Amino acid sequence: MSNVATGIGALLAGIVGGSLFAAALVAQPRTVMQAPPVAPVAGNVVASASGASMIMPPGYGPGVQMTSGEPRINKEREPVPPGLKPLPQPLMAAPVGVRPPTTLKVEIDTPEVTAMMDDGIAYHYWTFGGTVPGPLLRMRVGDTAEITLKNPSDSKLTHSIDFHSATGPGGGAKVTQVAPGESAVFTFKGLNPGVYVYHCASPLVPQHIANGMYGLIVVEPPEGLPPVDREFYVMQGDFYLDGDRAEHGVHDFSLKDMTDEHANYIVFNGSVGALTGDNALKANVGEKVRIFFGVGGPNIVSSFHVIGEIFDNVYPEGASSPIHHNVQTTLVPTGGATIVEFKVDYPGNYTLVDHSLGRLTKGAVGILTVEGEADPSIFNSIHMPRTDAGH
Repeated sequence: MSNVATGIGALLAGIVGGSLFAAALVAQPRTVMQAPPVAPVAGNVVASASGASMIMPPGYGPGVQMTSGEPRINKEREPVPPGLKPLPQPLMAAPVGVRPPTTLKVEIDTPEVTAMMDDGIAYHYWTFGGTVPGPLLRMRVGDTAEITLKNPSDSKLTHSIDFHSATGPGGGAKVTQVAPGESAVFTFKGLNPGVYVYHCASPLVPQHIANGMYGLIVVEPPEGLPPVDREFYVMQGDFYLDGDRAEHGVHDFSLKDMTDEHANYIVFNGSVGALTGDNALKANVGEKVRIFFGVGGPNIVSSFHVIGEIFDNVYPEGASSPIHHNVQTTLVPTGGATIVEFKVDYPGNYTLVDHSLGRLTKGAVGILTVEGEADPSIFNSIHMPRTDAGH
């Protein structure tokens, strides 16, 4: 993790000389224990047009100006607790492969946690499974997913889940408005292959998404996806912090900045430098790489690009077909996703960006580190100036 104000100089001078990107862990979503019921939290109940409701903290309600996740009335910035770390990387389910349809049981909890967003900057996140994005889930066409959503008893707010892959009221959100200490269970059948976003859909819906409540689910075709050597999971999100971004301490959410679409941070996987250093995304020359890439939003569209590489295959907007070939940059809408695949042919560091490049200054950058033998017929430096200030 790096300070944006300092790090951008290094990014633009060399787009980070070292490793920057993190490989997602291959694992199933974690199982959580049922939290005991608790008394309702004090506050106002706000209903949406769909009839879904949530408990808002005291001081919120119709006609009340909201400027952050909790009303700030002349209070000092809370200091960052000693030893606070960024959120861990999201879990990632293994490929489904070829098998008959089955019923999959998945449990997801919705902890609200404080973690580091940037150097000296902490943030109150709302999450699926304690990570941003939430775990990457997988099923195949014909499977039935049984989803159990559990809201911990120490949560302040109601949470829910809307699967873009589900056919039914609210994608599941209408039947999963879960108050703190409660749970909900529903099923949906995988009817359409592709990669889909899921997100919280409790009022205020964009606030829940802006605080980190989104993830991806892959619905594989009956024959499975073609095998590759390495798979990675990346989601871009825009964050809206109260106060000055340069002010160290713990920050809350700013509703005004979100509605004005003035993002303080636009990052991959939840924080500045979340995918850096020892956690770099790594591959070897000759391997085929697949990236599941999504945009949680809630507002900012991504022009996803890997500097120094060309996408051999792109599944536009997450669709299973038609597949596009030889693509330089692919547009991914908010609440949308894609799959990109490419063979890595030459060693080096390859920068992942939103090619709306001003967003580098807000954290949208990562590096794919490729190791192996260099082939001068593919790329060869004949003469190089003393200053290394390019990509």
